[in-house]
Amino acid sequence: MSFTVSFMQLLTQAVLLLLPLLCFLCLAFIILGQLVGRFEGWSRADALYWSFITATTVGYGDISPQKNSSRFLAVVIAIVGFMFTGIFVAATVHTATVALGQHLQQNPALEKKAQPLKPYSLHTIDRPLQMV
Repeated sequence: MSFTVSFMQLLTQAVLLLLPLLCFLCLAFIILGQLVGRFEGWSRADALYWSFITATTVGYGDISPQKNSSRFLAVVIAIVGFMFTGIFVAATVHTATVALGQHLQQNPALEKKAQPLKPYSLHTIDRPLQMV
């Protein structure tokens, strides 16, 4: 339970730190989606829905752009969505690594049990993971 609590605290801090960047990327694909919606003659709600579906790479296909300029912007929206997702996933993985390192430092018995199973050293958090 202590690992989960520390993970959630660290993740909250990371998200708050990255919030301006995440909001900028989110705003970028919303604005681009509205622009595509205007080119295609969609309602604002349809354009918003389509931009989130495209940015998250779900792509249901129920709404799709027909004009070449709209298709180009769809690619841009997908790239911005990749960046948004990548940043969030990277922050989550880093947070989990830090929280696990803290948890193992607080419980040395767990570290000794886990050592034969892990291919990388989690002994230090300040340095990148190294081969054991």
